[in-house]
Amino acid sequence: MRGLMIQGTASDVGKSILCTALCRILYNRGIKVAPFKSQNMSNNSYVTASNEEIGRAQGIQAEAANVQASVFMNPILLKPTSDQEAEIVLLGKRQHTATGADYRETFYEKGLEAISSSLAELKKEYEFVVIEGAGSPVEMNLNDKELVNMKVAELADVPVVLVADIDRGGVFASIAGTLSLLSKEERSRVIGVVINKFRGDRALFENGEKWIEEHLNIPVLAVIPHLANLRIEAEDSLALDQLRKHQSPQRESIDIAVIDLPYVSNHTDLEPILSEEDVSLRFVQRGEELGYPDAVILPGTKSTIAALSWLHETNLYKAIQTYAKDGGYLVGICGGYQLMGASIVDTAGTDTGIVGKKVNGLGLSPLETEFRKDKTTIQSSGELLHYREINNPTISGYEIHLGETFYLTDEVLPFLRLNGKYEGVHGESGRIIGTYLHHLYFHDEWRNTWLNQLRDKKGFNKREVVSYEKLRGRAYDQLADSVLKELDVNSLLNRIETWEKSQHGIN
Repeated sequence: MRGLMIQGTASDVGKSILCTALCRILYNRGIKVAPFKSQNMSNNSYVTASNEEIGRAQGIQAEAANVQASVFMNPILLKPTSDQEAEIVLLGKRQHTATGADYRETFYEKGLEAISSSLAELKKEYEFVVIEGAGSPVEMNLNDKELVNMKVAELADVPVVLVADIDRGGVFASIAGTLSLLSKEERSRVIGVVINKFRGDRALFENGEKWIEEHLNIPVLAVIPHLANLRIEAEDSLALDQLRKHQSPQRESIDIAVIDLPYVSNHTDLEPILSEEDVSLRFVQRGEELGYPDAVILPGTKSTIAALSWLHETNLYKAIQTYAKDGGYLVGICGGYQLMGASIVDTAGTDTGIVGKKVNGLGLSPLETEFRKDKTTIQSSGELLHYREINNPTISGYEIHLGETFYLTDEVLPFLRLNGKYEGVHGESGRIIGTYLHHLYFHDEWRNTWLNQLRDKKGFNKREVVSYEKLRGRAYDQLADSVLKELDVNSLLNRIETWEKSQHGIN
């Protein structure tokens, strides 16, 4: 199996998106390619067909490569639960929660074993592997036990391309500094650099490209322009920060307020909403910011009871209750669904570490959630209830949650029939909705029906269904085409082959 590793001079320089592009490019060339990232740190996750949890980015990259995502594409997933701790997911299964220090002290050898075995499994099935690094390969305080960059390149025995983000400034220093801090052996793996997120006249960087090649003795393989409005999900927390920064309500749009919960998880649930031209999202962190939007979304969170305390601290608890009481539309997904209920009990101590801790929820629906020991990770499918106007009521997605939620009264109307059982809540004639199903907004007809209710209430014209799946499929090809305009893939593959021959003494 041949391969290439994409490393970056920092986080959010574009490693994930470049790996996605390469997966699509190689697939279009008839090469059976797999994505790989040894260790992800993200609360955006993906459930495989085998009901195993991996990082969302590798699920998206597998889609771009037109292959089924597997746990071997991301053997280690770290899901932050606080500033100090993260849940460890190993080979798709939840292990325990640990601090960074404990993780480094106790997990290194186990992590290496999982990475090596996963690469071996991918080698059996695929011709090529596109490997994504994490952060920077020269975090000198962490490199003695790193599992994400040069150690992985060594285990996979592949060359490296270094990506730098020119949009944030300091591109020359970031490349020069990174290369200078690599060991001689590590530096020998780097076969080129890619300048990413370039804005303006490409000709203005020609002297910069020349300087890099002459002074740093490394080829510039591509200068990729800033690619705006790609319909491809981003998983990095910095990408979420950009979403928070740039989304604001427009006068002639549907105003949807997203409650910006601590340790928000699977914010990619919101991506299909952004495909609707007359909809604006804004992230709300305080009660006084809420106002009276057309709808409120309570997204998932990795720490539900801590999120509930945060709602009280920020005055959002009462603001949301008042909004719902006054006729507002509200949707809660996963952790957001749990927050909607009457009460939450940490039966096993898996959410707070305090066995039996009980708190009151928002009280928007007669529900109680219990946090138990076992975690649910499953691809789910079923049927939308209460929507006669929808031609295709079949819905699919996935569930990732520790808690189990129960109806406190027989009068609760379920939202879905999921995996053969009633699930979720459909209250106030569809004004209050809650569900564990991630990908709810990926159902085009339901999303359109829900938004048309908001449009009708606001006096806007109803709109036709937008196919998000088609938009996303086109986005993969648009991304591949954009990268191909700047990156000579034949030359890249030749450089990989030349590096392989030099490493193994082949003439």
